[in-house]
Amino acid sequence: QVQLVESGGGLVQAGGSLRLSCAASGSIFSINAMGWYRQAPGKQRELVAAITSGGMTNYADSVKGRFTISRDNAKNTVYLQMNRLKPEDTAVYYCAADLVSYYSGTLTESNDYWGQGTQVTVSS
Repeated sequence: QVQLVESGGGLVQAGGSLRLSCAASGSIFSINAMGWYRQAPGKQRELVAAITSGGMTNYADSVKGRFTISRDNAKNTVYLQMNRLKPEDTAVYYCAADLVSYYSGTLTESNDYWGQGTQVTVSS
C-alpha cells in the first residue's frame, strides 16, 4: 500500500506564491519520478512539472520561469514552489508518482499513484 499526501494549497492573490508538498509513504522500494498535475473546472488534467530520481525536470510552457519542482529523495517528498501566480493557475493540483512498491517479496512498478488533490485558487 502506497499513499501520496499533498499539502500547501490555498487562496492567494495574483502575483503571490504558494508551496505545495507531497509525501509518499508505504511499501516503497524506489521512486523513479514524481510530478504535479492540475485540473481546472471544465478542463482536462494537465502536467505541470515532473522530476526524475536523478533530478531531471520537465515543465509545462505555461509555468516555466514561475514554478520550480524539487524533491527530497530521503523523505520521498516532492515540492512545487509556485511564484508569480496568475488567476489561470487556479485548479486542483494532484501529485503523481512512478514508483516500485514492495509486497510479500514482490516488486511491482506502476506510474498510477495519485494524491487526493489540493485546491489552489488565485484571485485577480
